[in-house]
Amino acid sequence: MELSDHSRVGVIGGGPAGSMTAYFLLELAKSIHLKIDVDIFEPRDFSLTGPPGCNMCGGVISESLVQKLAISGIHLPNDVLMDTIDAYTLHTDHSNARIRAHTEEMRIACIFRGGGPKGAETQKPLPWQAFDQFLLDLAQKQGANRIPKRVKKLDWDHDRPRVTWGEEKTQTYDLIVGAVGLNGAGLSLFEQMNFGYKPPRATKAYIAELYFGSEEVERRLGKSMHIFLLNIPGLKFLALTPKGPYATLVVLGENVDKTMLDRIFRAPEMVQCLPHGWKVPVQTCHCQPKIHIGPPHKPFTDRVVLVGDCSSSRLFKDGIGASYKLAKACAYTAIVHGISKQAFQRFFAPTCRELDHDNLLGGIIFSLDHLMRPFSLVQEALLDSVRSEQNDPASPKKLSTALWDTFTGSASYRTVIANTAHPDIVIKLFKAILRRWLSRRKNG
Repeated sequence: MELSDHSRVGVIGGGPAGSMTAYFLLELAKSIHLKIDVDIFEPRDFSLTGPPGCNMCGGVISESLVQKLAISGIHLPNDVLMDTIDAYTLHTDHSNARIRAHTEEMRIACIFRGGGPKGAETQKPLPWQAFDQFLLDLAQKQGANRIPKRVKKLDWDHDRPRVTWGEEKTQTYDLIVGAVGLNGAGLSLFEQMNFGYKPPRATKAYIAELYFGSEEVERRLGKSMHIFLLNIPGLKFLALTPKGPYATLVVLGENVDKTMLDRIFRAPEMVQCLPHGWKVPVQTCHCQPKIHIGPPHKPFTDRVVLVGDCSSSRLFKDGIGASYKLAKACAYTAIVHGISKQAFQRFFAPTCRELDHDNLLGGIIFSLDHLMRPFSLVQEALLDSVRSEQNDPASPKKLSTALWDTFTGSASYRTVIANTAHPDIVIKLFKAILRRWLSRRKNG
């Protein structure tokens, strides 16, 4: 079961996972002189500002991913990469520490997935370009045909998948790639194909674009992502990221509601990052998207495969990086090895399992972080250790690197655990905790 000349591929969803899969399919096909037709079904215009063009994402990618994309022929222009983060500031209930990226590959790039926040249209012409629109345009330049319609139905035409859209238009395909994310109606379309697919487990996040103005963003946040480890019930992750004239707020936790958000904005650690006298707008541009926290069930069968968030992804971090991995694995499998369930099981599934298994380790890391927050002694010792590393030019900065990778997604959770469990880090943290404990006894 293989693709041949003039085989038709339908990609449902034109976000990063769908566009990159289409791009890699066409690129690989051309390299072996195979002529295939690729349709991308995407009804949205990502160049629009506010909800119509938004793909509901915090909008950060690692420098290492930028370089991987470039190696793959995807060169992101400067107006897509809005800002570069070369440090992050770790805030606790007691103090803070600034951690610098000690290599260029560790930096973080900021993007808008769509045309920008609601209200940004007043700045037209916009000084930035939508990341998702750039990738979709790139796939079209490679030869993909975009159909700007919403898919109404997926079913089978004998042994081949069939798509229905628009005014009951239909097309039978040799391969269907699902890249529908977690926040639309597309998931049910694949469930109704009855090959056993069940969507990943998901939880809700809260993302808001807060307008400060470029000068205030620079003054309050600098070129640093601000991470807050605050002892607020239910809070798992809180970050404030500079992005041109905006600061992107990302909140992950259990039952993110108005009460939790009020506590966040009243926290002294957050207040010091906000412009003086700034208040939350009545109608700030925000969303509460579903995010991936568990693996899917049977994300492929003969002639059908799912990629991106509706398949396997990274826990809380680097969803675009995970989409890149799955897009390449999917395209390589389909072009080189075939489009049967057996081919996807052998050559695509290992990439899915790698992400799923690594997420189990990520869950352990975030659970330990949550357990640590009420203990001020441990938090203070952690910040002491980080400051010690940052102030010592000769330090290998193992703890700083482990924390950077945890909060930015620049490395696997397996790597984070391996680095954190290094004897040098364990001993350093133990000594810092002991010093803090002795200091408290002496002063207490």
